[in-house]
Amino acid sequence: MATVVGIRFKKVGKIYYFNPNGVKLDLYDRAVVETARGIELGEVVVCEKEIPEEELVSPLKDVIRKATRTDLENYEKNKQKEEEAFQTCLEKIAEHQLEMKLVDVEYTFDGSKVIFYFTADGRVDFRDLVKDLAAIFKTRIELRQIGIRDEAKVVGGIGPCGRALCCNSFLGDFEPVSIRSAKIQNLALNPVKISGICGRLMCCLNYESKTYDMERKGMPLEGSLVVTEKGEGKVREVDPLKKRLLVEIAGSGLREYFPLYDVKIIDSVTEEAEAEEAVLEEAVLEEAMLEEKSLEEIVQMTEAENAAEPKKKHHRSKNRHRGNRKKGEGQKKEDGERREDSKKKEGGQKKEGGQKKEEGHKREDGRRKESHRKGPESKDKEREKA
Repeated sequence: MATVVGIRFKKVGKIYYFNPNGVKLDLYDRAVVETARGIELGEVVVCEKEIPEEELVSPLKDVIRKATRTDLENYEKNKQKEEEAFQTCLEKIAEHQLEMKLVDVEYTFDGSKVIFYFTADGRVDFRDLVKDLAAIFKTRIELRQIGIRDEAKVVGGIGPCGRALCCNSFLGDFEPVSIRSAKIQNLALNPVKISGICGRLMCCLNYESKTYDMERKGMPLEGSLVVTEKGEGKVREVDPLKKRLLVEIAGSGLREYFPLYDVKIIDSVTEEAEAEEAVLEEAVLEEAMLEEKSLEEIVQMTEAENAAEPKKKHHRSKNRHRGNRKKGEGQKKEDGERREDSKKKEGGQKKEGGQKKEEGHKREDGRRKESHRKGPESKDKEREKA
């Protein structure tokens, strides 16, 4: 067993364990500790306790001292510097025309490093930006790209429920949220209704999922075949809190709720089949969530699509008329060209016929002339022979 103390560096951040090293610390005291990125000042949120060494992340760092008045003053100065660095970095991002959104700036306690947190759709070449910032602040510069859930945690806001965001209020770590958590609670699988302002599935879907899992034990899954007092049917919905099933009666197609204990199970769907179906539904939902788009963007795009639907149909009908006109014009052109070709061929044939006739007439005239010339001479020769 190892004696540790839990310290948090941000308002709602991860808790890190340190070796007290003989320093007496009470709850909510400030302490200066050694971390992997240098000297930091944090707040004690877990008093000294013993935990198994297997649960520790080695090596365990030591607590240097309890924070003094000078340490607290230095911490406040760093906070003021962070605001100035934020504005400076915004100007430099605009100057270099980089497609990135600056979220937060953090000074290490000893001032040896300045960390800029940003979001971007893809990779950003910020080498020139780092050079400019290093020349301005005369210290080490680190630019760290974060996800949209981390951005919501840092910036904060109001959720669909009207309360402050859970990730910005009390959630230390993000836990994976699956579509199954919404499905077992019989929630509408609509991205607009089950996603937060970050555009991802709401973290609060996990809060009651374990309770629903416990209550669903021994109950048939959706798609199972059962026998009721009104005949055989298929389970369409499971209500674990009221212990009842929504059954679709075979043949009639009617749907009705039946108590769990009044229903006999014939063929039950396995958990593996349900898990496969949940994976497919989650993939479809991810596509519907439009690649990490925020809730506001999803609503705006949906409204824009609905408004553009009749216009698209109108444009299609216009395009069809235009296409028909173009087709008619093209056919007319083709017919005209064919007629011209046929006329040219006929003209050529007539010319050839005329030329042949002229040549025939010339030949006949030549023959006649020759016969007139030879006529008297041939007669004289015949007389001499006689």
